[in-house]
Amino acid sequence: MSPPRQQAPSSQRTASIIPHAIVRDPGPDAAEGLTVQSGPPLCLEQLQHQHAAYCDALAALGVELIRLDPAPGFPDAYFVEDTAVVTPEIAVIARSGALERRGEEQSVARVLGRYRNLTEIRAPGTLDGGDVMIVGRQVFIGLSRRTNPQGAAQLARVLAHYDYRCTRVTVDDGLHLKSSVTRIGDRQLLLIAPWAARPEFEDYDKILVDPLEAHACNTLWINNHLIIPQGYPRTHALLKAAGKSIIELPTRQIHRMDGGLTCLSIRF
Repeated sequence: MSPPRQQAPSSQRTASIIPHAIVRDPGPDAAEGLTVQSGPPLCLEQLQHQHAAYCDALAALGVELIRLDPAPGFPDAYFVEDTAVVTPEIAVIARSGALERRGEEQSVARVLGRYRNLTEIRAPGTLDGGDVMIVGRQVFIGLSRRTNPQGAAQLARVLAHYDYRCTRVTVDDGLHLKSSVTRIGDRQLLLIAPWAARPEFEDYDKILVDPLEAHACNTLWINNHLIIPQGYPRTHALLKAAGKSIIELPTRQIHRMDGGLTCLSIRF
Protein backbone atom coordinates (compact mmCIF):
# COMPACT_ATOMS: atom_id res chain seq x y z
CA MET A 1 0.00 0.00 0.00
CA SER A 2 1.69 3.19 -1.14
CA PRO A 3 -0.04 6.39 0.06
CA PRO A 4 0.03 9.61 -1.93
CA ARG A 5 2.85 11.98 -1.06
CA GLN A 6 0.85 15.19 -1.09
CA GLN A 7 0.66 16.88 2.33
CA ALA A 8 -1.63 19.52 3.72
CA PRO A 9 -0.18 22.99 4.22
CA SER A 10 1.70 23.40 7.49
CA SER A 11 -0.87 25.88 8.77
CA GLN A 12 -3.55 23.22 8.34
CA ARG A 13 -1.45 20.51 9.99
CA THR A 14 -0.96 22.54 13.16
CA ALA A 15 -4.49 23.90 13.50
CA SER A 16 -6.11 23.04 16.85
CA ILE A 17 -9.69 23.82 15.81
CA ILE A 18 -11.64 21.01 14.15
CA PRO A 19 -13.78 22.51 11.36
CA HIS A 20 -15.63 19.44 10.03
CA ALA A 21 -17.32 16.27 11.25
CA ILE A 22 -19.05 13.50 9.35
CA VAL A 23 -22.13 12.14 11.12
CA ARG A 24 -24.82 9.68 10.08
CA ASP A 25 -28.34 9.55 11.44
CA PRO A 26 -29.38 6.23 13.04
CA GLY A 27 -31.61 4.20 10.77
CA PRO A 28 -34.90 2.49 11.66
CA ASP A 29 -33.02 -0.82 11.98
CA ALA A 30 -30.58 0.47 14.65
CA ALA A 31 -31.88 -2.04 17.21
CA GLU A 32 -30.50 -4.84 15.03
CA GLY A 33 -26.92 -3.64 15.53
CA LEU A 34 -24.15 -5.60 17.20
CA THR A 35 -24.04 -5.42 20.99
CA VAL A 36 -22.88 -7.44 23.97
CA GLN A 37 -25.12 -5.49 26.35
CA SER A 38 -28.06 -7.15 28.07
CA GLY A 39 -31.16 -5.48 29.42
CA PRO A 40 -34.14 -3.74 27.86
CA PRO A 41 -34.26 -3.35 24.09
CA LEU A 42 -33.04 -0.22 22.36
CA CYS A 43 -35.46 2.70 22.27
CA LEU A 44 -35.03 4.09 18.76
CA GLU A 45 -36.76 7.37 19.54
CA GLN A 46 -34.44 8.05 22.49
CA LEU A 47 -31.41 7.08 20.41
CA GLN A 48 -32.43 9.55 17.72
CA HIS A 49 -32.87 12.29 20.32
CA GLN A 50 -29.46 11.55 21.84
CA HIS A 51 -27.82 11.56 18.43
CA ALA A 52 -29.51 14.88 17.59
CA ALA A 53 -28.26 16.40 20.86
CA TYR A 54 -24.75 15.26 19.98
CA CYS A 55 -24.95 16.89 16.55
CA ASP A 56 -26.30 20.09 18.09
CA ALA A 57 -23.37 20.17 20.53
CA LEU A 58 -20.82 19.84 17.73
CA ALA A 59 -22.53 22.57 15.72
CA ALA A 60 -22.54 24.87 18.76
CA LEU A 61 -18.75 24.42 18.96
CA GLY A 62 -18.35 25.69 15.41
CA VAL A 63 -18.12 22.31 13.69
CA GLU A 64 -19.63 22.06 10.21
CA LEU A 65 -21.59 18.81 10.05
CA ILE A 66 -21.47 16.66 6.94
CA ARG A 67 -24.56 14.51 7.34
CA LEU A 68 -24.96 11.11 5.75
CA ASP A 69 -28.28 9.35 5.34
CA PRO A 70 -28.92 6.10 7.21
CA ALA A 71 -27.44 3.09 5.43
CA PRO A 72 -30.09 0.39 4.92
CA GLY A 73 -28.76 -3.02 5.91
CA PHE A 74 -26.07 -1.52 8.15
CA PRO A 75 -27.71 -0.90 11.53
CA ASP A 76 -24.42 0.16 13.17
CA ALA A 77 -23.50 2.67 10.45
CA TYR A 78 -24.21 5.71 12.64
CA PHE A 79 -21.07 4.70 14.59
CA VAL A 80 -19.30 6.33 11.69
CA GLU A 81 -15.90 6.80 13.36
CA ASP A 82 -15.04 3.14 12.79
CA THR A 83 -14.96 3.55 9.02
CA ALA A 84 -11.92 5.81 8.64
CA VAL A 85 -8.87 7.39 10.26
CA VAL A 86 -8.29 10.98 9.15
CA THR A 87 -5.27 13.22 9.68
CA PRO A 88 -4.61 16.60 8.05
CA GLU A 89 -2.53 14.78 5.42
CA ILE A 90 -4.48 11.62 4.51
CA ALA A 91 -7.67 9.62 5.07
CA VAL A 92 -7.28 5.88 5.63
CA ILE A 93 -10.45 3.94 4.89
CA ALA A 94 -10.88 1.16 7.42
CA ARG A 95 -11.77 -2.51 7.01
CA SER A 96 -13.83 -3.58 9.99
CA GLY A 97 -13.11 -6.74 11.93
CA ALA A 98 -16.88 -7.23 12.08
CA LEU A 99 -18.04 -8.80 8.83
CA GLU A 100 -21.51 -7.33 9.31
CA ARG A 101 -20.10 -3.80 9.12
CA ARG A 102 -18.06 -4.09 5.95
CA GLY A 103 -19.62 -1.85 3.35
CA GLU A 104 -20.41 1.07 5.67
CA GLU A 105 -17.14 2.67 4.63
CA GLN A 106 -18.07 3.12 0.96
CA SER A 107 -20.29 6.18 1.38
CA VAL A 108 -17.81 7.65 3.88
CA ALA A 109 -14.97 7.27 1.38
CA ARG A 110 -16.95 9.14 -1.26
CA VAL A 111 -17.28 12.10 1.09
CA LEU A 112 -13.73 12.05 2.42
CA GLY A 113 -12.38 11.93 -1.12
CA ARG A 114 -13.52 15.53 -1.51
CA TYR A 115 -11.26 16.63 1.36
CA ARG A 116 -8.29 14.25 1.47
CA ASN A 117 -6.23 11.84 -0.56
CA LEU A 118 -7.41 8.32 0.25
CA THR A 119 -5.79 5.01 0.96
CA GLU A 120 -7.29 1.90 2.54
CA ILE A 121 -6.69 -1.05 4.82
CA ARG A 122 -6.55 -4.25 2.79
CA ALA A 123 -7.10 -7.93 3.59
CA PRO A 124 -6.03 -9.68 5.70
CA GLY A 125 -5.77 -6.49 7.75
CA THR A 126 -8.72 -5.30 9.82
CA LEU A 127 -9.05 -1.95 11.57
CA ASP A 128 -11.78 0.05 13.30
CA GLY A 129 -11.39 3.77 13.80
CA GLY A 130 -12.44 3.33 17.42
CA ASP A 131 -9.10 1.62 17.98
CA VAL A 132 -7.09 4.67 16.89
CA MET A 133 -6.26 7.58 19.20
CA ILE A 134 -4.21 10.47 17.81
CA VAL A 135 -2.39 12.74 20.27
CA GLY A 136 -0.32 15.23 18.31
CA ARG A 137 2.17 13.23 16.22
CA GLN A 138 1.71 10.15 18.41
CA VAL A 139 -0.84 7.55 17.32
CA PHE A 140 -2.00 4.72 19.56
CA ILE A 141 -3.49 1.72 17.74
CA GLY A 142 -5.49 -0.79 19.74
CA LEU A 143 -5.19 -4.48 18.98
CA SER A 144 -8.70 -5.69 19.70
CA ARG A 145 -11.50 -7.93 18.49
CA ARG A 146 -11.92 -5.49 15.59
CA THR A 147 -8.32 -4.49 14.75
CA ASN A 148 -5.66 -7.10 14.01
CA PRO A 149 -1.85 -6.78 13.84
CA GLN A 150 -1.89 -6.68 10.03
CA GLY A 151 -4.33 -3.77 9.97
CA ALA A 152 -2.37 -1.93 12.63
CA ALA A 153 0.85 -2.43 10.67
CA GLN A 154 -0.71 -1.09 7.47
CA LEU A 155 -1.95 2.03 9.24
CA ALA A 156 1.42 2.55 10.91
CA ARG A 157 3.21 2.35 7.55
CA VAL A 158 0.91 4.96 6.02
CA LEU A 159 1.19 7.37 8.93
CA ALA A 160 4.96 6.95 9.31
CA HIS A 161 5.20 8.50 5.86
CA TYR A 162 3.86 11.71 7.42
CA ASP A 163 6.11 11.52 10.50
CA TYR A 164 3.60 10.07 12.94
CA ARG A 165 4.87 7.67 15.61
CA CYS A 166 2.61 4.65 16.10
CA THR A 167 2.36 2.51 19.23
CA ARG A 168 0.32 -0.70 19.43
CA VAL A 169 -1.78 -1.20 22.56
CA THR A 170 -3.31 -4.55 23.48
CA VAL A 171 -7.00 -4.15 24.32
CA ASP A 172 -7.93 -6.86 26.81
CA ASP A 173 -11.28 -5.46 27.90
CA GLY A 174 -13.79 -3.33 26.07
CA LEU A 175 -14.69 -3.24 22.41
CA HIS A 176 -12.13 -0.66 21.28
CA LEU A 177 -9.08 1.20 22.52
CA LYS A 178 -11.18 4.30 23.12
CA SER A 179 -13.51 2.33 25.38
CA SER A 180 -10.68 2.51 27.92
CA VAL A 181 -8.71 5.68 27.14
CA THR A 182 -9.45 8.98 25.41
CA ARG A 183 -7.55 12.19 24.86
CA ILE A 184 -8.80 15.10 26.98
CA GLY A 185 -6.11 17.69 26.21
CA ASP A 186 -2.87 18.29 24.37
CA ARG A 187 -0.97 15.75 26.49
CA GLN A 188 -3.65 14.54 28.86
CA LEU A 189 -5.59 11.29 28.88
CA LEU A 190 -8.65 9.92 30.65
CA LEU A 191 -8.22 6.22 31.47
CA ILE A 192 -9.91 3.38 33.29
CA ALA A 193 -8.11 2.55 36.54
CA PRO A 194 -6.64 -0.82 35.39
CA TRP A 195 -4.74 1.04 32.66
CA ALA A 196 -3.14 3.57 35.00
CA ALA A 197 0.30 1.95 34.96
CA ARG A 198 0.44 0.93 31.31
CA PRO A 199 3.85 1.88 29.93
CA GLU A 200 2.43 3.11 26.63
CA PHE A 201 0.98 6.13 28.41
CA GLU A 202 3.70 6.86 30.97
CA ASP A 203 4.68 10.19 29.36
CA TYR A 204 1.18 11.68 29.61
CA ASP A 205 -0.78 13.43 32.32
CA LYS A 206 -3.58 11.10 33.37
CA ILE A 207 -6.95 11.31 35.05
CA LEU A 208 -8.57 8.04 36.10
CA VAL A 209 -12.31 7.53 35.89
CA ASP A 210 -13.99 6.31 39.02
CA PRO A 211 -14.01 2.47 39.03
CA LEU A 212 -17.82 2.52 39.21
CA GLU A 213 -18.05 4.80 36.17
CA ALA A 214 -16.07 2.98 33.48
CA HIS A 215 -18.46 4.10 30.73
CA ALA A 216 -17.43 7.69 31.47
CA CYS A 217 -14.04 7.00 29.91
CA ASN A 218 -15.20 7.62 26.36
CA THR A 219 -15.24 11.40 26.03
CA LEU A 220 -14.72 13.74 23.11
CA TRP A 221 -12.16 16.57 23.33
CA ILE A 222 -13.00 19.00 20.55
CA ASN A 223 -12.39 22.71 20.03
CA ASN A 224 -11.21 23.24 23.61
CA HIS A 225 -14.30 21.65 25.14
CA LEU A 226 -14.83 18.19 26.60
CA ILE A 227 -18.07 16.38 25.76
CA ILE A 228 -18.78 13.73 28.38
CA PRO A 229 -21.59 11.23 28.97
CA GLN A 230 -24.28 12.25 31.41
CA GLY A 231 -24.78 10.42 34.68
CA TYR A 232 -21.24 9.99 36.01
CA PRO A 233 -20.92 12.56 38.81
CA ARG A 234 -17.60 11.41 40.23
CA THR A 235 -15.82 11.60 36.89
CA HIS A 236 -17.55 14.89 36.11
CA ALA A 237 -16.19 16.33 39.36
CA LEU A 238 -12.65 15.16 38.57
CA LEU A 239 -12.75 16.73 35.12
CA LYS A 240 -14.29 19.94 36.40
CA ALA A 241 -11.54 20.18 39.03
CA ALA A 242 -9.00 19.77 36.23
CA GLY A 243 -10.36 22.92 34.60
CA LYS A 244 -12.19 21.32 31.70
CA SER A 245 -14.99 23.15 29.91
CA ILE A 246 -17.58 20.38 30.04
CA ILE A 247 -20.65 19.59 27.97
CA GLU A 248 -22.73 16.68 29.30
CA LEU A 249 -24.88 14.66 26.92
CA PRO A 250 -27.27 11.74 27.45
CA THR A 251 -25.83 8.51 26.05
CA ARG A 252 -27.82 5.64 27.59
CA GLN A 253 -29.12 4.31 24.26
CA ILE A 254 -25.76 4.85 22.58
CA HIS A 255 -24.10 2.77 25.31
CA ARG A 256 -26.87 0.18 24.91
CA MET A 257 -25.40 -0.56 21.47
CA ASP A 258 -21.75 -0.62 22.68
CA GLY A 259 -21.12 2.93 21.47
CA GLY A 260 -19.68 6.11 22.92
CA LEU A 261 -19.28 9.77 22.11
CA THR A 262 -16.25 9.41 19.85
CA CYS A 263 -17.99 6.70 17.83
CA LEU A 264 -20.62 9.06 16.42
CA SER A 265 -18.43 11.26 14.21
CA ILE A 266 -15.30 11.52 12.10
CA ARG A 267 -13.64 14.80 13.03
CA PHE A 268 -11.18 16.50 10.69
